[in-house]
Amino acid sequence: MNSSTIQLLVLAGVAIFLILKLRSVLGTRDGFEKPPIQKEEERPRLRRDFEVIQGGPDRDITDHVAEGSPSALALADMKKAEPSFSVTPFLQGARGAYEMILMAFERGDISQIRPFLGPEIEAAFTQAINAREAQGITVEANFVGLKELSLQEATYNPATKRAEVTVRYVGELTSVVRNKAGEIIEGSAKEIKRQRDLWTFARTMGAADPNWQLVATGE
Repeated sequence: MNSSTIQLLVLAGVAIFLILKLRSVLGTRDGFEKPPIQKEEERPRLRRDFEVIQGGPDRDITDHVAEGSPSALALADMKKAEPSFSVTPFLQGARGAYEMILMAFERGDISQIRPFLGPEIEAAFTQAINAREAQGITVEANFVGLKELSLQEATYNPATKRAEVTVRYVGELTSVVRNKAGEIIEGSAKEIKRQRDLWTFARTMGAADPNWQLVATGE
């Protein structure tokens, strides 16, 4: 037996010894082993450090009006009548509607916004625009942005399912009013004017038409 063979045998013996030693410490693993399943009585019980509160306030409502107020109760009834309705998305839509409707009126073209106007508001807008045109008055307006938007009041009639929401706006815009000769008679293209409005939107909850209509304006 040559020296190379003796060295191989010695190394093999050392390897077998190490394997046996490792098995005695680690055990035998064939791939991934699941941990042993504890019996139900052996599982540690987790202690709850909190209580689950049922029937808490609806933050979608209380973020905008006082909890328990008539407006809050009206909004809650709207949600019952139409579960997909949410106050926050409504106000986001009201933000966009303000710029769209205001600019259409200022520029004298309400053809694109008629679906969003109640009959009385549409008639009032049309009358005002016709009066301006008869006098040769034109308005150049540019919407700058909204400084404030808040929900002022909400009402709901369960019998008719008619909902009304009044939104308070503080907007900023530039406006130039010119006479028939093209002379500026009011406003400035460089001066930002702050405008305050109270707009009331109405809709029948649960109706197929998702559009809210502007039914009243004020300051």
